[in-house]
Amino acid sequence: MTNNKELRDLILQFLTQGKKSSYSTEEISHGLGSSQVLDFKKFVQLIAEMERENLIKFTRKGKISLVSSDVFVEGIFHRNERGFGFVTFDEEEEDIYISKESTAYALDGDTVKVDIMKPARERDDRGPEGKVIEVLERAVTQIVGEFTAFTEEKVSRTELYGVVVPKDKKLSSFKVFVGAEGIKPLDGSICMVTMTRFPDANHPESLEGVVIKIVGHKNDPGMDILSIVVQHGIPVEFPEEVLVQAEAIPDKISSSDFESRRDLRDEMIVTIDGEGAKDLDDAVTVKKLDNGHFFLGVHIADVSYYVTENSPIDQEAFDRGTSVYLTDRVIPMLPQRLSNGICSLNPMVPRLTMSCEMEIDLAGKVVRYEIFPSVIQTAARMTYTAVNAILEDQDPEICEKYQELVPMFHKMKELHLILEKMREQRGAISFEDHEAEVRVDSEGHPYDILLRHRGLAEKLIESFMLIANETVAKNYHQLKLPFIYRIHEQPKEEKMQRFFEFATIFGVVVKGTKETIRPKDLQAVLEQVAGRPEEAVINTMMLRSMQQARYSEDSLGHYGLAAENYTHFTSPIRRYPDLIVHRLIRSYQDRPVAEKVKQHWQDEISEIADHSSKMERRSVEAERDTDSLKKSEFMMDK
Repeated sequence: MTNNKELRDLILQFLTQGKKSSYSTEEISHGLGSSQVLDFKKFVQLIAEMERENLIKFTRKGKISLVSSDVFVEGIFHRNERGFGFVTFDEEEEDIYISKESTAYALDGDTVKVDIMKPARERDDRGPEGKVIEVLERAVTQIVGEFTAFTEEKVSRTELYGVVVPKDKKLSSFKVFVGAEGIKPLDGSICMVTMTRFPDANHPESLEGVVIKIVGHKNDPGMDILSIVVQHGIPVEFPEEVLVQAEAIPDKISSSDFESRRDLRDEMIVTIDGEGAKDLDDAVTVKKLDNGHFFLGVHIADVSYYVTENSPIDQEAFDRGTSVYLTDRVIPMLPQRLSNGICSLNPMVPRLTMSCEMEIDLAGKVVRYEIFPSVIQTAARMTYTAVNAILEDQDPEICEKYQELVPMFHKMKELHLILEKMREQRGAISFEDHEAEVRVDSEGHPYDILLRHRGLAEKLIESFMLIANETVAKNYHQLKLPFIYRIHEQPKEEKMQRFFEFATIFGVVVKGTKETIRPKDLQAVLEQVAGRPEEAVINTMMLRSMQQARYSEDSLGHYGLAAENYTHFTSPIRRYPDLIVHRLIRSYQDRPVAEKVKQHWQDEISEIADHSSKMERRSVEAERDTDSLKKSEFMMDK
């Protein structure tokens, strides 16, 4: 074994040169290689020595990182509407609180250098406090807002065309003055302004810039939503080279595409989606086996076959990260020629898919599975409404129309109930879905708000997608291959403590402690309040107490689903991580997997996971802003 001095130097070198800020003991051991670490017990003892000598430290999650000799840290500033904020500098460490007076005029999303004035005090449950000493990089270089014109006399005196009020809520307290150069907008125009001056000691509540684009006028139909889209930096148009590549993709499958694929065109496979869906990316089939188990086939559009790595379409899909679903429009991740054409699992035509076939026992356990490329031909394009009419209403007319498929739908219901019970027993949290759907007219004005109903059809498709995602994740985790996972970490103690205190107001007692709360304990709370007037508010507050789900190269489990391994495999038309999962499956088809293939993905996945998580949050924020806008507009005359 390498002597302690050499091994100590190797550990420090590994931590210094590594791409991540912290590593588990196992990751360091594996990274140094078995020849360097022959005695794992002594290796762990050396790690403990190095911690005592203050060379390394353990993060809150038990990972190891270097002790920084620098009193300053760099991170991302998250600004509250009231002016104060927090700096995130390491996912393993607590965020640094920055008071309103200590922000150095940083704006939301800026990369900043921070001096930590007060370290965290664990016994008081207080995080670190600091002050921003320098803004290193501005996150917002362009803003979108409504322009108010100055008079000609004021333009001449101030050399400013007017002022823009930002659409972004986190910038709503700032005025953006428009310099008298470049484009001169009309009063009431929605403009894009590029910044030339940021807030400083002389102008603490204003910015300055020049108009580079007129998005439209505030009274134009749909301009309110388009303003939100542009403000969030969501691209609306596809670049020319992306459209050219999309046009070059054939709209029909040729026999050469079938090579190395399992032909499942004779199987009874169906898609089940909403009436308005055009991008059909998942299809299913269910059978009862002779041994009493169920056979579930989940077949997903093989988008990665057409969207090749580093092609223009791939780069654009990576940049977008996800499709964005707004009240009156969808901004797709992929050009419609793919999403609604060759990649959509339209009925009665052959389509290329990536399949996950599972044998599931009566306890909901997957006892056998296969993951492989395939070709299918769906027997029908079913809707949730039609399947609910068969399973919930036993509608004779609908049952007659789909008589060949009705027995399979009843088997799907049986399997769904088994899978649902399995998730309940292991402690998955089941939030009642009370989402409101805003209906708008052709001019974009809201005329009604309806409560979305989730019937058996919606729930069974969700069950099948969940088990497929879990099975794929478990397979690649066991193979110890680089992979992208969907993770949902244990709630933070301080947020759980606040939720406990809130629930007590309603006489709700939560079992477990804030440190060790299990999903099953939180599910018990939801069951306690089911049907009570406070159900909705308890649901909401519990959701806010949770961590945000995100993508990661580490399989840290999914707390809400009580799943050890989870990924996103089932929606590659609208989510980039799903497309990557398909690409990984294809990369790992040849066994043993080549070291250069493993290394390639080891280097790539961290950035893909991080960017995809950010783009997902951007999409959610745009959807929430749009939803709030239309609900407010609907209530204006009520």
